[in-house]
Amino acid sequence: MIEVAPLIGLTLTLILTPYLTGRLKRAGITGRDIHKLDRPEVAEMGGLALLVGIPLALAPALDPETARALLVFLLFGVVGIVDDLTALRQSHKVALSLLVAVPTAFLGVSSRIDILGHTIDLGILYPVFAVLFVTGSANLVNLLAGFNGLEIGTSAVALGFLAVVTDGPARGLALAGLGAALGFLWWNRYPARVFPGDTGTLSMGALIGLVGILGKAELYAAILLVPHFLDFVIKAVGVRFGVRKHGRTEVLPDGTLRAPPYPSFLGTIMRKVKVNEPRLVAIVWGIEFILGLLVLVLHLSL
Repeated sequence: MIEVAPLIGLTLTLILTPYLTGRLKRAGITGRDIHKLDRPEVAEMGGLALLVGIPLALAPALDPETARALLVFLLFGVVGIVDDLTALRQSHKVALSLLVAVPTAFLGVSSRIDILGHTIDLGILYPVFAVLFVTGSANLVNLLAGFNGLEIGTSAVALGFLAVVTDGPARGLALAGLGAALGFLWWNRYPARVFPGDTGTLSMGALIGLVGILGKAELYAAILLVPHFLDFVIKAVGVRFGVRKHGRTEVLPDGTLRAPPYPSFLGTIMRKVKVNEPRLVAIVWGIEFILGLLVLVLHLSL
């Protein structure tokens, strides 16, 4: 049954996303697409489709480990919903993320981490590591965001490669997430008709971390999150996350992007290469795909 999970997830999000988009617009849950010259109004919080699609895709083959992981995935979605509706402070978002990640400590996986053929046994510290790992994964994906298809596209690539290098419940999670992400991406790609919101980015980031923990592929998940981590480090060192007061990315009359006046991973790309929004997103997808190939090579060589 695991083989049909991506097809179910893709079908559900393809159908649910436009329906939810209309409902969200009518409810006034929208945001401005600030990287377009005309700044169109787009439905926010479309990640609700992912919160429905992924659990339903896995329902035919649900086991206790998958059920616990889905609980964490859904709880991160709830944090995202609260954030989308109330604009949580970053510190509050992280605190709530840590709280809802606690069930990860009870997944019952091995306390050993394999790092390039060397095994490290964290013993009783592993549950703490697992909670921090999933929390970090969720918030890193949430941070590297803001362009049509960026967050969901990179998550799809990461989940696709994690599906190849894992098995059992972890592969099922990854495949369901991949299918649902691709279905949602059809509506979220440039020009986006819906945004995932923090509802989508936090939950998909948590899913990547959960697959890494459940599939004992922590190193591979970490490699796939390198762009997100670089963005975190650059912003933390450069502006301590106070990016809004420094200004935003500017869209020039020809549609190309001018880097924001603060250091960031995406800003670095904009300063090196002349890009419009679709090309910027394609470059990041390409970087993520190359990292996925690296993960595959490491997996096959060990």
